[in-house]
Amino acid sequence: MKILNWLALVLVIVGGLNWGLVGFLNFDLVAMIFGTMTFLSRAVYSLVGLSALYMLFGLTKVKEGNWL
Repeated sequence: MKILNWLALVLVIVGGLNWGLVGFLNFDLVAMIFGTMTFLSRAVYSLVGLSALYMLFGLTKVKEGNWL
């Protein structure tokens, strides 16, 4: 399960960096790599969103000290 936690963390960081690039530089790295709204880019966006939800609900485990 810890691998899933790390994967979710990495995807959320990638998504956050991508949104930072979009906000500051009007540059969408995911769209540049995979194409604008192709199946792959939509898959990446969906995985980032699901990872954010997974991490949001996983925050209760952080208090227990065994999340990562």
